Amino acid sequence: MTAYTRPQERPRRLRSTPALRRLVAQTRLHPAELVLPVFVRDGIEEPQPIRSMPGVVQHTPTSVVQAAREARAAGVGGIMVFGVPRPEDKDATGQVGLRADGVLNAALRTLREELGDETVLMSDLCLDEFTDHGHCGVLDQRGRVDNDATLEIYAEMAIAQARAGAHVVGPSGMMDGQVQVVREALDGAGHQDVAVLAYTAKYASACYGPFREAVASTLTGDRTTYQQDPANRTESLRELRLDLEQGADMVMVKPALPYLDVLADVAATADVPVAAYQVSGEYAMIEAAASQGLLDRDRMVMESLTSIRRAGAQVVLTYYATEAARLLGG
Repeated sequence: MTAYTRPQERPRRLRSTPALRRLVAQTRLHPAELVLPVFVRDGIEEPQPIRSMPGVVQHTPTSVVQAAREARAAGVGGIMVFGVPRPEDKDATGQVGLRADGVLNAALRTLREELGDETVLMSDLCLDEFTDHGHCGVLDQRGRVDNDATLEIYAEMAIAQARAGAHVVGPSGMMDGQVQVVREALDGAGHQDVAVLAYTAKYASACYGPFREAVASTLTGDRTTYQQDPANRTESLRELRLDLEQGADMVMVKPALPYLDVLADVAATADVPVAAYQVSGEYAMIEAAASQGLLDRDRMVMESLTSIRRAGAQVVLTYYATEAARLLGG
């Protein structure tokens, strides 16, 4: 036998048993760190499957309560609510998103009445679901998104969602100054305890395709004039600085997996909790690969969520929240 130098360092020692691997794991998932996004659609009597997101549905105002209860029972930390109005209720300025009886605010009110403070109730604060043109803001005479006119509506929307029972509002439109306007509106209306989750780094990503089906989007064109360019990294730190200066209570990177470098940058800088959103396209890719037998679905789900936590997210929004919590034994 040929003589050779035996390794002095053996990292494999700490991988030799499941118990050892658990003991030295640096990153751990916990159900309380997960948030379940849900879609509530007006005018349906039964939950409607979303073709591009197998296992995810558009809920009725009744079924969303059951989904929220199941998530809470599994240990999930929060619910993020999106509203899907009737097509005839959409208009150029998204007024149905402000109405107390609109699908989103009505769902928030019901969920808060049913669940109280048992879970964290989050609401999407944006216009894209409610406008007939599908953009996240109102349009000017040239068809461009008018940043400052949109902020005025965001202020009203924030107050409406707080009144409906949201613990956290999530301005997601990537309008300049949105966090400050929302914070001032909430404080001025006596909702100082409602937190603001800033969509700090929201990229113009191809990963949002299935979401547009989920919210019945009417968008034509794209959102590249207000969402971030996927080529840019340091721009996110500028957005982070502005959101923190304007009073963000939490900040978020969206999507998650294609932007783990950005997430790590934000997590290394922010002095508030950092969230990441595992978006519809990320979900759909896992489901598509698993359906073809190309990977172990449950392992891939947990590996992807662990990678998001490892990159620095303290909170993860994921359509797998309830299922992952059960896998974790929550």
